[in-house]
Amino acid sequence: MPRYFLELAYKGTNYSGFQVQDNAISIQQEVEKALGIFFRASFSLTGSSRTDGGVHARQNFFHFDYEGVIEQRVLYNINAILPGDIALRNIYRVAADAHCRFDAVSREYRYYIYREKDPFLDDRAYFFPYTLDWGEMRAAADIVLGFEDFTSFAKRNSQVKTFHCRVYESYWEREGACWVYHVRANRFLRGMVRGLVGTMLQVGRGKIGVGEFEEILRRKDNQLANFSTPGHGLFLFQVSFPVSVLPDNIS
Repeated sequence: MPRYFLELAYKGTNYSGFQVQDNAISIQQEVEKALGIFFRASFSLTGSSRTDGGVHARQNFFHFDYEGVIEQRVLYNINAILPGDIALRNIYRVAADAHCRFDAVSREYRYYIYREKDPFLDDRAYFFPYTLDWGEMRAAADIVLGFEDFTSFAKRNSQVKTFHCRVYESYWEREGACWVYHVRANRFLRGMVRGLVGTMLQVGRGKIGVGEFEEILRRKDNQLANFSTPGHGLFLFQVSFPVSVLPDNIS
């Protein structure tokens, strides 16, 4: 049966997360419903990266099987069915064994912080009006690159076989009114980015030192990390695949 990758973007403010959950509205639920209405068929989607409640995505993917040809132009009609805060970007016919989760080679997240009140950033960045030492926070971000075990930055009840992640990029950068934490890795653990950001903010405020931040990584104890940063500052920015899975002109 033909398999398709569906690329989408969404604002997560009104959703409990990416994956279908009991008694809560999710991104997956809304997309499955819209596909079902348009094609008059039942759909079961597999996601490439799960995002928590309130978290946004510039790019994420589902895959699904469908006995028939789906053309790019139908996205206009399906988008008309979807809520305004979810947008389908592209659809790709892929190999029958392609998997949007397991075939992804990296994911990139960005966390946005702003320090001066701005109503236009309220639900897309974290208002944190405190003085921060960005030199110390950049030093902490560099330390992340030297580790592979992120047990300390996985929330409790993370049902995974390993806490190992290969981090390719980790740095802070100023973008307009925001400071942004960029992190790219082969995989992420539940709450990992928010835990890293929350703990680095403690470094920036002088509550812990860079050496203590490094020790938290070494200790492999998630009770030492700070997971208090809200979901609305976090964006899944890009999911990357080999060209053998998706064409190289994907954006």
